[in-house]
Amino acid sequence: MITIKEAKTKKELTEYIKFPFSLYKDSPYWVPPIIADELESFDKTKNPAFDNAEAYFYIAYKNNEAVGRITAIINWAEVNNQHKRKVRFGWFDVIDDIEVTKALLEKVYELGRKHNLEHAEGPMGFSNLDKVGVLTEGYDQVGTMITWYNHPYYVTHFEQLGFQVEKQYIESIFPFSNVKPEFFQKAVALIKKRYEVRALTFTKTKDIMPHVDKMFDLFNESYEKLASFVAISDVQKEYFKKKYISFINPEYIKFIVDKDDNLVAFSIVMPSFTEALQKIKGKLFPFGFLQLLKAKKHSKDVVFYLIGVHPDYQNKGVTALIFDEYYKTFSEKGIRNCIRTPELLENNAIHLLWKNFDPKIHCQRKTYLKNL
Repeated sequence: MITIKEAKTKKELTEYIKFPFSLYKDSPYWVPPIIADELESFDKTKNPAFDNAEAYFYIAYKNNEAVGRITAIINWAEVNNQHKRKVRFGWFDVIDDIEVTKALLEKVYELGRKHNLEHAEGPMGFSNLDKVGVLTEGYDQVGTMITWYNHPYYVTHFEQLGFQVEKQYIESIFPFSNVKPEFFQKAVALIKKRYEVRALTFTKTKDIMPHVDKMFDLFNESYEKLASFVAISDVQKEYFKKKYISFINPEYIKFIVDKDDNLVAFSIVMPSFTEALQKIKGKLFPFGFLQLLKAKKHSKDVVFYLIGVHPDYQNKGVTALIFDEYYKTFSEKGIRNCIRTPELLENNAIHLLWKNFDPKIHCQRKTYLKNL
């Protein structure tokens, strides 16, 4: 018999977070989250995502053993402002038992029907800065700290339960040796002169902070036309600023400004924490924090997390300045591989940025939708 229990207390939420640790304990490709970080993300008093969203965390049990989990989410900004009558689901993990999957998804449907919503879509998080998509190709590829991993049978379960593909994402990788500076260095001087733009680079995190709000404003403006985009609020800006910026090498954040110091483009690259996260198994103490610091300083792989260009400057080559700055930084640090996080298949403008680096698609993922 399958029973579903809502996780509410810290103890219950910890069990919820730890379920995939047992499900993927033998997988060399799964990257564990930091347990304390997940707990904070699910804390309705700490995560400002809950200002515009509600979420419920469910664990499935069979013979008194945890066999699956899911989060049912309504992003009210999406429902009310974009008029997308959708209930989301995320943090979905399950054993290969379609009855368990069916029971977990029924909790999502219940929430959607309660509020007269029209369809369910997932896996996805509270906002656009959360993880997204079920892995559909690349099961033999190691993940990153900002992607979910899953077994192939997840897709089979969705298909058997009548879900349809809603969005497609690709992830790619290229060796830094593929980066030939002549592709962008010739254009740098011309673009600087023609558009009166320049690069801002940093060596200290505190020097970045005054620019972060403008960066999130530009993020909102750059991505607002993409599917399922929900703008980052002012409160969320403060939260992400404190939570993430200090985790990133200041040299890995690049800004492009115009002659009036208005931000026109930005990029955030993160050192790869994959190996460190696999070693520490979700625990920051006693030595996990040191492993993360070591990765921050010495990782030879980097993850392109976000890149945004103001609509007025798209197709004007300002990313050449960004790549020029990264080429200098990565050459100095001996970077080996560049990894791209999930990008919508339809986002052709982003894909064109990388064409000269000969990236290889190594993972694909999808969100699935079902009418209620």
